Amino acid sequence: MRCWLFWICLLLFVTGLVAVPGLDRANVRVADGFDHPVGKPNAEGYYMARGFLSYHPGEDWNGAKGGNSDLGAPVYSIGDGYVTFAMDARMGWGNVVLVRHAYVENGKTLFADSMYAHLNTILVRKGQQVSRGQQVGTIGTNHGMYRAHLHFEIRKNLYIGINRSAFAKDFSNYFRPGQFIAQHRRLPGAGQIASIPINSYKTDREGLPYPTAANSLKNRAQGDKSPSRGGTFRVNRFGDIGY
Repeated sequence: MRCWLFWICLLLFVTGLVAVPGLDRANVRVADGFDHPVGKPNAEGYYMARGFLSYHPGEDWNGAKGGNSDLGAPVYSIGDGYVTFAMDARMGWGNVVLVRHAYVENGKTLFADSMYAHLNTILVRKGQQVSRGQQVGTIGTNHGMYRAHLHFEIRKNLYIGINRSAFAKDFSNYFRPGQFIAQHRRLPGAGQIASIPINSYKTDREGLPYPTAANSLKNRAQGDKSPSRGGTFRVNRFGDIGY
């Protein structure tokens, strides 16, 4: 009897360990589709001030009235997902939220990261589950560096995080955000749960510090596009620029 109780307790313990998201995996609701991050669901009252370019692998969204008229306006998660980053990244980014999404396409479960940068406020935390259309922050200026706007990206590559300079700014690593959303407004898989990889960013897995101004300039002068391994986490305007 005691032997059976031991094995039953052991089974329950192991099952609990599998069910609870660990350091490298987490369970998340499969996205049933994606909307725009501003003026939900169709970006009403906003226009795309800058699109996907060779040096700008994302989109800048501004309020239709221009200037700082959209400062403090809500920013929404484009779909169900899991917050993988939520803090002030400083440099050219300011307050940033990254959300990892699982979605089903052609019968396969795929993953993508959505990025919301230059936020005035962050309303979610790392490790939090978010829903389609849930507010994750407000539009900001990156502490006065820019006019108020949302810098928005959708990444195929789950390793990019904040150190964007280490990766090619092309369609091998990124989606064109507006096109991706238009092609994925409604998706199968609603109500399903998927296991997603987490802690995939360099700063998560290797504890790499963010690049300082001096190290970034030195690395770029030497033609090195990888994140700096030296320095401390502090404000600089010469690191990985967000725009």
